[in-house]
Amino acid sequence: MTSATLPAVRRTVTVAAPADRAFRVFTESFHTWWPAEYHIGAAEMAEAVLEQRAAGRWYEKGVDGSECDWGRVLVWEPPHRLVLTWQINGQWQYDPDPAHASEIELTFTPDGDGQTRVELEHRLIERLAGGEGLREQLDGADGWNGVLAMYAKAAEAA
Repeated sequence: MTSATLPAVRRTVTVAAPADRAFRVFTESFHTWWPAEYHIGAAEMAEAVLEQRAAGRWYEKGVDGSECDWGRVLVWEPPHRLVLTWQINGQWQYDPDPAHASEIELTFTPDGDGQTRVELEHRLIERLAGGEGLREQLDGADGWNGVLAMYAKAAEAA
């Protein structure tokens, strides 16, 4: 791990859906829009799961029935705010030590005419082993930009 503070990755997307639907699609329908190729378990991913409560898990289920954690739900405030730990290090492996976790905060703000502004902040990336390289990937086109684009399409179609 690095001791230097790394800048947070921040992204904003506006979706053509009210805040309650935008939040539900992000959380309850997580498995419908999260890209299956973005998994860290040994088996191909059958489903991505985000438990609907504070202290819940977010994880993947493999096609072989295995489970691989990604982190925990720290804050559950539907339909406005969600905070998750990210316990996936720079080698794309789960790290069970919560002291090594980064955090992802999402806010869902009504933005007139049935739209919602969804803001994502992925912070404390320096806590992760290999955080510098991981930050570059999360900040790239195939990182949070691409993931939020897939989410936005799902929220608008719901």
